[in-house]
Amino acid sequence: MHSSPSDRSDGSSGLIVEIIETLETCGVEDDSYQLYDYVDPNALEQLIASTDEHIAVQFTVEGILLEVSPDGVNVMVEDESQSGSA
Repeated sequence: MHSSPSDRSDGSSGLIVEIIETLETCGVEDDSYQLYDYVDPNALEQLIASTDEHIAVQFTVEGILLEVSPDGVNVMVEDESQSGSA
């Protein structure tokens, strides 16, 4: 039988693992960056877990734009037509 606190801690560390795995899938090696240089993983976990509303946090690691929400971690693709126009 699992207790609530263990389940919660597994879920929170799972978010960090999911971020790292997503970056690895995009070709970013885990020894090429420190996640703390881009976002506070503990604060991000608390923010995502603390609300009943849908929330999404976007940040960039090594040029990869990520969006983290209660649904998981997604890689965002910039619209080149917007970034190329001046």
